[in-house]
Amino acid sequence: MNIHPDLSLNQQVEIGAGILKSGGVVAYPTDTVYGLGACYDCIPAIERVYTIKERDPSCALPLIVANISQLETVVSEITLVARKLIDAFWPGALTIVLPRSYKVPDLITGGKSTVAVRLPACPAAVLLAERTGKPICATSANISGQASAMSGGEVRRKLGDRLDFIIDGGRVERRVESTIIDLTWSVPRILRPGPVGRDSINQICSVE
Repeated sequence: MNIHPDLSLNQQVEIGAGILKSGGVVAYPTDTVYGLGACYDCIPAIERVYTIKERDPSCALPLIVANISQLETVVSEITLVARKLIDAFWPGALTIVLPRSYKVPDLITGGKSTVAVRLPACPAAVLLAERTGKPICATSANISGQASAMSGGEVRRKLGDRLDFIIDGGRVERRVESTIIDLTWSVPRILRPGPVGRDSINQICSVE
């Protein structure tokens, strides 16, 4: 595992993007917690993410995107409600669940017909997806069931040498993971409460 906090954040991101494009697994900061990244369409790398986290493969992995064009590659439809929520809360700590496109592997979705996606309010995470050129998975950098890592040092202590690279962007200030809302129901459902609260969402659409 490589970690080089002496390099600039942009330099680390460029190294990380190169590793992702070659099929590797990288830890990186987001606006909520540190995440584990792999290209969404690289099956061996996604399998490693599940192994690293000791995560049940039936549990879907969320994705992050750098822009709407990347979102369009992994969903089959962007609904009107989705567009309103995107306009209101992206970039930010809101993950939206939409019907997946045919390009998304079953391994990402746990065999489901939906995929969870967000555009984070973290320049390093967005730049990583942009430089990689495709959406990347965004599951928290930890062993499943344990506390999420909040710094590059914590990632190293929690996951040891299981990773190819850690992008060390310093300590993340917010430990609460993103709000997840499922937009595939007639009335959207909040699957996981988080920083974007129900009242804020209800100003855009009614939710269960």
